[in-house]
Amino acid sequence: MRTKGSFVLFFFFFIFPLALAQLRPGFYGTSCPRAESIVSDLVQKRFSADNSVPAALLRMHFHDCFVTGCDASILIDSTNQTQSEKESGANQTVREFELIDEIKKALEAECPSTVSCADIITLATRDAVTLAGGPRYTVLTGRRDGLRSNVDDVDLPGPQISVPDAQQVFQAKGLTSDEMVSLLGAHTVGFAHCSFFKDRLTNFQGTGLPDPTMNVTLIPKLRRICDAASTDNFGPKTFLDQSTNFVFDNKFHSEILSRRGILQIDQELGLDRSTAPMVSKFAFNSDEFLRSFASAMVNMGNIQVLVGNAGEIRQNCRAFNPLKAPTPSNPGNTPKPIPKPKPKPRPRPGKGGRKQKPPGKERKNKIPRIF
Repeated sequence: MRTKGSFVLFFFFFIFPLALAQLRPGFYGTSCPRAESIVSDLVQKRFSADNSVPAALLRMHFHDCFVTGCDASILIDSTNQTQSEKESGANQTVREFELIDEIKKALEAECPSTVSCADIITLATRDAVTLAGGPRYTVLTGRRDGLRSNVDDVDLPGPQISVPDAQQVFQAKGLTSDEMVSLLGAHTVGFAHCSFFKDRLTNFQGTGLPDPTMNVTLIPKLRRICDAASTDNFGPKTFLDQSTNFVFDNKFHSEILSRRGILQIDQELGLDRSTAPMVSKFAFNSDEFLRSFASAMVNMGNIQVLVGNAGEIRQNCRAFNPLKAPTPSNPGNTPKPIPKPKPKPRPRPGKGGRKQKPPGKERKNKIPRIF
């Protein structure tokens, strides 16, 4: 009997490679030659106004791929019938939906119903990372957009998750432990609201004391930030990389080695025996981190992708395409005439012009039935 585990292995070792075979660099080279340059130009324009865009797009990309795959389901707005993924608590602080809308509008004007919203997220995230000083990696394109977005599908790992549990989450998506450490390095340009880590400052795991793994010089600084008034709807926030806030580099890993990780999971990466060596490697080798991050991003962007005829190419990233009415087989809906019953053939007369009786049978009067 096939077990759930064997089905997962079957998916990743058979179905998953088949899907990847249909993704390729420059997928829109013929159908929409300017697609990638349009995305890049609009991301550049937005980055010039707000250099926190890379962090926002990285978060959007991660939150999209880790639910039902990289299918742009995170972009769908709720309806009266269904609450979409946007309504999840984990997605309340995801932003830059308007940038995706702007890109989609420009692409629809250039080449209607051609470039998927899933590819827009993937390309825009790559371009934003590059603008922040990170690697420019080759993105495979050809994804299609999903047909489902439900708040009940969202089950993302929280900041208090342990390293072993986080490894299981990433492995379930086909990503290794080293790739997990690489991808969490995106926190080098990220920030977190105090509600995600405040317990580490005052009452860690109910002890009434700060988290003993946090650098003691960092605690008073974070307390001042979290106790201050804030105009943010979600309260005060701080950078996850306290040294180079908006630069995509390996300083995040150096901060972890100095026990200056803000989120619990970030700090535990530097303490757990299975991940600490990789954190140290990245902290002392910037090029190695950037190479590993680029590779991990490509692999993450290929999680459960829809290709070929699966899904759709949305015209509006916030809504599924309207269902097309089936083409009637009888145009005009005119009623078809009821066919008349065919008359029975008259028996041919026998000798003397009289009908022949079947041998051995009596003649019976039959009433014809019309259906």
